[in-house]
Amino acid sequence: KTFGNIIHDVTAEVEKGGTLADAMGKHANIFSDLYVNMVAAGEQGGILDTILDRLANHLEKSAQLRSKIKSAMIYPIVVLVVVVVVLAALLLFVIPIFQGMFADMGGELPGPTQFVVSLSEFVQGNILLIIVGIVALIFFYNMYYRTKNGQKVIDTIKLKMPIFGNLVRKMSIARFTRTLGTLVSSGVAILDGLAITSKTAGNAVVAEAIMDARQSISGGENISGPLEASGVFPLMVTQMIAVGEETGGLDEMLVKVADFYEEEVDTAVAGLTSTIEPLMIVVLGGIVGGIVIAMYLPIFDLIGTVGN
Repeated sequence: KTFGNIIHDVTAEVEKGGTLADAMGKHANIFSDLYVNMVAAGEQGGILDTILDRLANHLEKSAQLRSKIKSAMIYPIVVLVVVVVVLAALLLFVIPIFQGMFADMGGELPGPTQFVVSLSEFVQGNILLIIVGIVALIFFYNMYYRTKNGQKVIDTIKLKMPIFGNLVRKMSIARFTRTLGTLVSSGVAILDGLAITSKTAGNAVVAEAIMDARQSISGGENISGPLEASGVFPLMVTQMIAVGEETGGLDEMLVKVADFYEEEVDTAVAGLTSTIEPLMIVVLGGIVGGIVIAMYLPIFDLIGTVGN
């Protein structure tokens, strides 16, 4: 119903003599800069139907890309939550039972057992403080990420992460090249296109590199030079963009790069999932198994003593 009302407002604006792009631009929370600029280019060039078709394809591919990333993240997040819940349950409810048994037995506990018991006592005595600390950490992380410097620092760390960094980079490159290629092929000015794609890159470091390229173009230079100098984009990407600039087929080259990197994202997501699954299982099994062994060490010692 809400979207229907928005379409009704857009229709009313067009009936008054306004352009479709201007009417959509009044609803920025629904129609992005990318959408509005492409519609404006389509109206000016008399190819609005073609532009809308390109928009639909672009939005579908963008949604597919986001869906793949989310699906790759769901499994490790679920397993991580299970690890935390199981560990908390052991420390809060199971270990205290063993602790009472050990107190009745007397004697000195083995090192691993003493460590687990001490950890359980710490968690029991500071559970509220731990919860508040975790909530505060998440809150301050979000606040810091909203600052310009914080976003750049965190996004730089994301790109350098051992496993996820390569995936984040490929995803940003695919999004950038697909968006810019769609804009350029639709007749949007290259400077406007770069300004729009910098907002949709999804990473502050990549966005800064794009804006540097925009600055160089406004000064009469090409795009590929500053993109290569940024160190964010692989050499293959900048070389293909350079070829596209020289041959006048920049839009086609950008779309080819996007197709390639979207396939790379597919491969990376599949590899990430297959790698994380056994790794998380080993981590979960190691934590639970280590605690169980630590709890049974005093019992083994007691059995050995009785046997002697």
